[in-house]
Amino acid sequence: MTQQAQILFVDDDPKAGDLMRRFSEGAAYQCQVFQDPREALRYFQQHGADLVISDLRMPGMTGMELCTAVRDKDSEVPFIIITGYAEIDNAIDALRLGATDFIKKPFDMDELRLQIEKTLQHRALLRENRLLRRQLKNEQQRYGMVGQSAAMQQVYAVINKIADIRCNVIIEGESGTGKELVARAIHFQGQYADKPFIVIDCGALSDTLLESELFGHEKGAFTGAVKAKAGLLEEASGGTVFLDEIGNISDTMQIKLLRVIQEQQVTRVGGIKPTDIDVRFIVATNQDLTQRVRQGTFRHDLYHRLNVVSVHMPALRERVDDIPELVNYFIDRYAKQYQRQVTGFNAEAMQQLMQHGWPGNVRELQNLVERHVALADGPVMQLQDLRTVRPEHSEDELAGDLPSLEELERRYVLKVMANFHGNRETTAEVLGINKSTLYRKLQQYNKEDAGN
Repeated sequence: MTQQAQILFVDDDPKAGDLMRRFSEGAAYQCQVFQDPREALRYFQQHGADLVISDLRMPGMTGMELCTAVRDKDSEVPFIIITGYAEIDNAIDALRLGATDFIKKPFDMDELRLQIEKTLQHRALLRENRLLRRQLKNEQQRYGMVGQSAAMQQVYAVINKIADIRCNVIIEGESGTGKELVARAIHFQGQYADKPFIVIDCGALSDTLLESELFGHEKGAFTGAVKAKAGLLEEASGGTVFLDEIGNISDTMQIKLLRVIQEQQVTRVGGIKPTDIDVRFIVATNQDLTQRVRQGTFRHDLYHRLNVVSVHMPALRERVDDIPELVNYFIDRYAKQYQRQVTGFNAEAMQQLMQHGWPGNVRELQNLVERHVALADGPVMQLQDLRTVRPEHSEDELAGDLPSLEELERRYVLKVMANFHGNRETTAEVLGINKSTLYRKLQQYNKEDAGN
């Protein structure tokens, strides 16, 4: 269960405190109200807070003095000053001393609500980014990826070269290879690691939802838009946006995204005033965008705007030497998670793992190891489920059947789905794709069958 955010509201006017208490009832955060700033400071020093809102002029301790004392304890907690119109200069001085923002008296409660939500969202984003950085540092490898093969060394070399520069990047590779890990490594290994890193799955959202999520919307822009909302591109300003499955966006969205990338400005849905942003775009695709451009299904201008640097994430069959290290990494991870005394696979099982083609790549391998660790009866495991793990076919077996890559993919998708009795969620997981991508493939197969 997520812990509620904690707000401290400090104002020597008891009416303001009562209003804030009523305003905060039923909110997604808890609010502690204080009339005495010194009492508020003692509480903060003992318990901390996610946001402090304080009047500027109070007896015993001013808002600026409270801000300085809070900053001595926690240099990152947001601090909002409440000020009258005649005290704007003092409020600006407070900003120089470390206050995050200020709000003028008399303030509108809806305005205050929006400011609280925006501030808490930003703080949560910073915390998430710090957590992600710690996770990267705690990973077995510096880049958050396992493997020392020549193919992976090439990936690491590119990450080192571009981590500190704000160029756009395309990450290419099959589903399940770990393209998002590359994007995270590029961001968190660079000098902008303390800035936001936001992931958006373009394949899971309709045009309307994707536009609203990316660009935000103004109040009343559409049914249900009861208040204005900043888009993820605004939230990510100064940092990085990772657009996964970029090849799935429509031509209309391609045009809108191109304009944002070129101008570094975003206009909310229903709005007319653009907002400046500073975003590095990293995109990923399992499609051949060069071919898509030739076919006219992906805009060449958007492709060239994104393709400043291209990173190829190798398929697992291209880095077979990494399989033992990956297997041991996942065994250690899931043995701890499921409290199993497991040391590894036997030699025969490991040989089979090395010989398999892994169409689902690292994600498929991870799923297999997790399943075996969860079901393990002893320290040394044997392969119990060979439905998706078997050596590649010999040339003789394929001699009479040379299907296209599309047909091979179709056969494999349907075979895996049959193995799991039509369970789409499990099928998508084993294939290393999301459910929306699987759904589109099945729709396409049905259309092709109907046409035959």
